[in-house]
Parts: sequence; C-alpha cells; structure tokens
Amino acid sequence: MPATMPTVRLSIHSAEALPQAVELLRRGQVIAFPTDTVYGVGAHPFLPGAVACLYRVKERPAHLAIPLLLPDAGAMERVCADIPALAWRLAERFWPGGLSLVLRRAPDLPAEVCGGGPTVAVRVPDHDLVRDLCRRLGVPLAATSANRHGHPDPVTADQVEAELGGRIPLLLDGGPCPGGMASTVLDLTVWPPAILRPGPVTAGQLADLVPVRL
Repeated sequence: MPATMPTVRLSIHSAEALPQAVELLRRGQVIAFPTDTVYGVGAHPFLPGAVACLYRVKERPAHLAIPLLLPDAGAMERVCADIPALAWRLAERFWPGGLSLVLRRAPDLPAEVCGGGPTVAVRVPDHDLVRDLCRRLGVPLAATSANRHGHPDPVTADQVEAELGGRIPLLLDGGPCPGGMASTVLDLTVWPPAILRPGPVTAGQLADLVPVRL
C-alpha cells in the first residue's frame, strides 16, 4: 500500500487530540496511538470499511483477527458471548493491564474483525487516553500494533511514523510506551486455557486463578 496522505502528529496532551481522533474513527479512518504496551493502530469495529482499511494499512492477512481494546471490563458484554466466570475473575485481577482474553465473539460483531473466526481477543489497556477514546467513540476499538505485518512492534511515535507515515491521517504522540511488550494472550475458549502469546502477565501470575497450557 503506497503512502497516499499526510499524517498529522499530535501530542496526546493537545486539546485537539481526542476530538480529532474520534471524528476520524467515526468517519471510518484509521489512527495510531500509544498504549500501555506498544503503539497501536485502530479503527471502528462496527464499520466494515474501516476494518478493511485497517487490514490494508497493516498489510495484515485477512484471516488474522484484530483484537479489541475496551474502556472497562463491562464492555466485554458488548462484543463477546458466553463469557465464563473465569473471564470476570481475570479481568478483576489483571485489568487494566497487559492481558488479552480470547472469548467467543458476539453475534453482531462483524466477522471481518475476527478474520471470519468465532472468537475475539479483548483487553482493557492501562492507558487513560485509549480508554477515554473508547468511551467517546461509544464502542471498543479494533486495534493492533502500529506496524506493517511482520515488522517489530513500535514503542515510540517515531517508529510508528517510519512504519505508517502517509498511510494514516493521525498519529497521537504519547512518548515512549512504558510496557514495550505486546500483551499476553490467553485463550479461554479451550480447557485448560492456553497462552497463545507470552507477554507481561506470566503463567506464574495466572496460576493461582487457572491452570494454563503453554
């Protein structure tokens, strides 16, 4: 995908940052922003055209699902189905934070977000900006790391600009991400639950709540 547009870079502390971000997301655009782990690039999950644009920006294969960032644990009920009690216990312990939970997707969540599959990964990030963005938008964010597919996860705005400059209209600059590591992904649709991607929340930290399969 060639660069086709100027990318505006705004500090997250700018008064214009959140209003511009929400307006662009509502129009089906894709934007980049810092999280507690790495920089993310996101879109409105209920606008199929926006999700398709996110895949193009990322050069991401269409069969790979896009995770969702939530404003709070209660938002799981908007995008997930058959939520087990274990998910709520894990959310209480580890959210906001670097643990993504794989759950059954809600029937009205567009299949495009989930790569056509039956599940979706969700988490509440430990970053005020992202949670505020979700609240103002009124829905979770379909979001993944702000790099082209297969490239290293970016932890600074400069790295995002090098990867996606000219591909997105807005980059929110929050300085270096404090986590620097993508979230742990735990699949709760199998038993015992399986760690699909190691990350900041370790198997040892999870062990007192659930037996995990590595």
